[in-house]
Order: sequence, then structure tokens, then C-alpha cells
Amino acid sequence: MSFSNDILTLMLFLAACAGLVGFMLAFSAILGPKKQSAIKDEPFECGIANVTPYSGNFSVKFYLIALLFLLFDIEIAFLFPWATIFKSLGLFGFIEMFVFLAVVVSGLVYAWKKGALEWD
Repeated sequence: MSFSNDILTLMLFLAACAGLVGFMLAFSAILGPKKQSAIKDEPFECGIANVTPYSGNFSVKFYLIALLFLLFDIEIAFLFPWATIFKSLGLFGFIEMFVFLAVVVSGLVYAWKKGALEWD
């Protein structure tokens, strides 16, 4: 296949996906129920009805731990591509990943020492 055939194939695939999504949204809007009620307009989560009104803010520690999880989770995801081509990288690739892991671990130790991982 040539480059133009690859691009054409990709564009056809994207167009087919967009068309399928549009069809499903239109089909659901046409055939779906349209009755509004107070029960349907209430917030709903995890199959449990909301019995008490919202009464305050979440602790900032919740957001901090979520942010740290995302940060370290995404950084560690860089290990997988490195591991697949480890042999072809040689000593330089090993040293570079060691430096990367040292930075990640030092950030984790810093967060731990600052008490960011404590949940009181």
C-alpha cells in the first residue's frame, strides 16, 4: 500500500465511525422517551438515589491524592514502551530509564515526606 492509500483508508474509517456515532445519536433521539418528570431530572449516581442534599466541600486531600495518582500512574506508563525495546537501547537506554525512575521516586518521597499521602 502506498501512503495515499493508507491516508484514504484512515479517512474512510474515521468517516464510518463518525457516521455510526451520528446514526446512533439520531436513532436514540427519534425513538427515545421524551417525558420529563421530577424523578428523571434528579441527579443519579451508582444506582443509589440521592437522599440528602449536598452539604459542603470535599477535602482538598481527596483532590491531592487523585492528582498524585494520575501523575505517577501516567509516568509509570512510560515504562511499558521502554521495556518492549529495552535490548535495542543498550546501556544508554538503561541509564536514561534509571534517571527517569530516580526523578519519579524522588517526587514520591517528597510527597510522602510532606504528608500528601496521609489521609486523616
